[in-house]
Amino acid sequence: MNPSRLVCRALALSTLAAAVALAQGPTPAPAQPRQQAPRSAPASLDRTVLLDRVVAVVNDEALTQYEIDEQKRVILAQMKAQNVTPPAADVLDKQLLDRLITERALMQFAKENGIRVDDTQVERAIQRIAQDNKLSMDEFRRALQKEGITYEKYREDIRKEMVIQRLRDREVEARITVSDAEVDAFLASQNAQAGGDEEYLISHILVIVPERASPEQIEAKRRRAEEALKQVRDGVDFAQVAAGFSDAQDALSGGSLGWRPAARLPTVFVESVRVMKPKETSKVLRSATGFHIVKLQETRNRNAPTVVEQTRARHILVKVNEIVSESEGKTRIDRIRDRLETGAKFEDQAKLNSEDATSVKGGDLGWISPGDTVPDFEAAMNKLKFGEISPPVRTPFGWHLIQVSERRTQDITAERKRDQARMAIRQRKSEEAFQDWLRQMRDRAYVEIKPLER
Repeated sequence: MNPSRLVCRALALSTLAAAVALAQGPTPAPAQPRQQAPRSAPASLDRTVLLDRVVAVVNDEALTQYEIDEQKRVILAQMKAQNVTPPAADVLDKQLLDRLITERALMQFAKENGIRVDDTQVERAIQRIAQDNKLSMDEFRRALQKEGITYEKYREDIRKEMVIQRLRDREVEARITVSDAEVDAFLASQNAQAGGDEEYLISHILVIVPERASPEQIEAKRRRAEEALKQVRDGVDFAQVAAGFSDAQDALSGGSLGWRPAARLPTVFVESVRVMKPKETSKVLRSATGFHIVKLQETRNRNAPTVVEQTRARHILVKVNEIVSESEGKTRIDRIRDRLETGAKFEDQAKLNSEDATSVKGGDLGWISPGDTVPDFEAAMNKLKFGEISPPVRTPFGWHLIQVSERRTQDITAERKRDQARMAIRQRKSEEAFQDWLRQMRDRAYVEIKPLER
């Protein structure tokens, strides 16, 4: 396995994405400036090193050339591993500067609002990444070292990604609702349209238009999008053009959005994608966010019966967050388990202690299909016998106790279609709302770009 692929999750900061996905901390200390040699040093030695240059100021914090250079070094290694041709150096510098400005504004907002991620949570996230790549922690550290990335730098990148995901959950996800009527309308639309069961593998280029842009600014952005489209149609690789022109957070990974049904695509994409053939590229499309170009890579049909083994389970959840520490959460869940072992009823303890909407139902989660819960929860649940209570299970939500009551094999085709429809609508709304929120955060920040001194 190429080590560069291991670090993409942190270094691309996909939640400023898709990826961020696809599994929460302070901004790292500024790089130490390189000092000039003492004035008393003999002229013959002349070992003067220039001070690290401030490239931009975001509100009251400086971004330095060192930070951009570090990010560029890692991104170039990542692009090489993915066989993506990097854009010109000045274009890449601008992409990275824009990304770091947005990231810094978000981290400042998180700090002001008390959103943080402690070291234990970061370490657990890194352990999961290593496990997903079938590596021990020692092997994972060596893979990072081979890429020239210190473990401390990687930890802070993961911390930032988790903080930004928490911001997204609170500022965007928590405000999105999907009604039954929307699900019904979506399914009716799928049934009425040819290709309703089609999924699309697409890539995109986004040229963002500022929220209060003048007509001249809008026209300049449109011309930039048209130039990107011209390069694609002249035969330049789409991923390379995306890396050079796109303002989306997935630009440096070629602009790929992965496999999506129509309902998970931004509204502006849908009409074009439905009539495109694989490998075709759309015209320049306009939305409230800016100008888009879409390339359809492949299509596939997802209309197949879904028969799965379902599990009926209960759980008790003790959350770990800014108020409840890791050790306190573990102590509380251990005490609850002690009560269960001495005869207390699971349902009663769930009603009294579980910090979850299911507490009023005694922790009853209903029938759970594969993939409905996070991997750590599902793996622990699948090992349990009927009536058995799990040891404490840690997931991104906190500490759980789980009890299984039944299992069955079930055809969930209709139910799964409704769930997929609801998820697709929610994800489409989420992505559009997140991009709009990111733009607002960027526009609200005071940003001063420092001119290059000559």
